[in-house]
Amino acid sequence: MTMTTLNEALETLSLLPDWEQRYTYVIELARSLPPMPTIEKTDENLVPGCTSRVWLVVNWNGDKTEIHLDSDALIVKGLMALVHMAYHHKTREEIAALDLPELLKPTHLMQHLSPNRRNGFVSVVKRLQALAA
Repeated sequence: MTMTTLNEALETLSLLPDWEQRYTYVIELARSLPPMPTIEKTDENLVPGCTSRVWLVVNWNGDKTEIHLDSDALIVKGLMALVHMAYHHKTREEIAALDLPELLKPTHLMQHLSPNRRNGFVSVVKRLQALAA
């Protein structure tokens, strides 16, 4: 799968007719997430508030982020691909200004996630924004 932009992913999610197809697409997005170096999969990099194991590392290359994400659950990994599309290679100001959960509302994806997945997703975005503050 070629790397999709966030706008393309949001458009595709909006066009899919039902939540099962949206889930399938999110799982496809998981395959586009760049691999996270195994050495970064440490307890310190686990995001609290996630039922699945989610690792997040934010480094800086000048004023732009270098984000590494991974999860041990496929749907969550697909959600992390959306986070990566939204926040990778962004400045601190761009990260602070971007509300990914809000951008996802028109796709109706969030309302079909379990409460634990939805809360975990929001936890990842908040953690990323805190690391970039």
